[in-house]
Amino acid sequence: MNPIFFGIIELVRGQVGDIFSLNDLDTGIILEKFNEFQNFVGTLSQEGPIASAHVLLLAAGVVIFSGVAGEAFFKKTGIPDVAFLMILGVIIGPILGIIQAEAVYQIVPYFAALALIIIMFDGGLNLDLKQIVKTAHFSFTLAILGFILSVTITTLAVHYVLDWLWLESILLGSIVGGSSSVIVFGLVRNIKISEETKNMLSFESALTDILSTIIAFILFEAILVGQFDLQVLQETLGRAIVVGLILGFGVGIPWMYVSTKLGNTQHAYMLTLGILFVLFFLANSFGESGALTALVFGLMLGNRNNLAKILKFKLPRIEHDDPTHNQLTFLVRSFFFVFVGLMASIGRFEYVILGVGITIAIYFGRLIVSKITLTKRFSLLDRSVTYSMIPRGLAAAVLATIPLTLGLPNAEVYPQIVFFIILTSVIITTIGLGRSKKIPPPEPKEGGFIQKPSEDSKKE
Repeated sequence: MNPIFFGIIELVRGQVGDIFSLNDLDTGIILEKFNEFQNFVGTLSQEGPIASAHVLLLAAGVVIFSGVAGEAFFKKTGIPDVAFLMILGVIIGPILGIIQAEAVYQIVPYFAALALIIIMFDGGLNLDLKQIVKTAHFSFTLAILGFILSVTITTLAVHYVLDWLWLESILLGSIVGGSSSVIVFGLVRNIKISEETKNMLSFESALTDILSTIIAFILFEAILVGQFDLQVLQETLGRAIVVGLILGFGVGIPWMYVSTKLGNTQHAYMLTLGILFVLFFLANSFGESGALTALVFGLMLGNRNNLAKILKFKLPRIEHDDPTHNQLTFLVRSFFFVFVGLMASIGRFEYVILGVGITIAIYFGRLIVSKITLTKRFSLLDRSVTYSMIPRGLAAAVLATIPLTLGLPNAEVYPQIVFFIILTSVIITTIGLGRSKKIPPPEPKEGGFIQKPSEDSKKE
């Protein structure tokens, strides 16, 4: 019998048993029928970790339909579809067993790499370089203070509740220390906030993803060796930033010019995608995760017109292959969230409580950091969205599986706690954005961001 489903039944039974009697309810029948259905699904999997091709295609079709419906639902109601897609992943994987956990862990590195570079590249394409420069100090403050506070909260909770060593506790804290750029990039695009705030939140999430990845890998090595070296952290972080900027700018600017010579050729986008994959390989070879490289490369192409004026060369008008890129980004994004749900596992119930408790504490920490960072220039709408933007996702999900491959102590616990932190953070973000939708953007301001009054308006 599936332990997740059984645990849910027992949990519900225990919670409502005090309200009304469940003695007359034969849960055995429910479990028996579910077991029969699960056995039927098991016959389709042909005794392997993955179901047969036609069942997988059916599941893929359901994911695509759910992604399209969820996106339409988001645009209509303002409620993100992320949580629904994650729950769909739980149903397909842990509950029905169409894809089993061991198969998921085998493909984690490959799917994570693809999702990372596509989403970060897409984020760079949609960022405005001028607005990033304008709000960079806000982004850096939110990223650094938020990351430190999240790591501190998680570290203290895990160390004192689970009695883990300090290095192991800090590792888990760094894994869930930052908001997910994959989620944030998708959310801010469909929220009616100011462009300044969209760029601020996007850049912040990209920074925390990079911080989480670099620090986590340093701690992996430190736990294996049994010693942490601060100088190694500084050198690794500095090298990653330098490599990302050099590759992103060094290839992005020449390719920006070369792509103009290609004009509107049929496979121009595919060539750009090929360059992106090569950049990812080079970044990994020089010790960078590829996230910053993909972001900067996309930033160069997305701001090509402004950069052409600065570099003083003419660019012909080129129509971006938006349909192809948008469809690819949609597929990667939809399957990613389902993929996170596939990794769900429930062990001890205290892991669930701990994950939920840590996330709630991180949310209140986010409130404090945001109120310290944001000035009165930000409207109530912008501030409200910023307060609730705490979703964890790609970086946390992938990094949580690495202790299993390295054989670290408590390796099997990381994915269990991290999944509930991801799910809870997404639910809190969803609720927060739903409440923010009720706040209308101030009419005399652009979006939700208060513009400084011009000299003419002051005279009037």
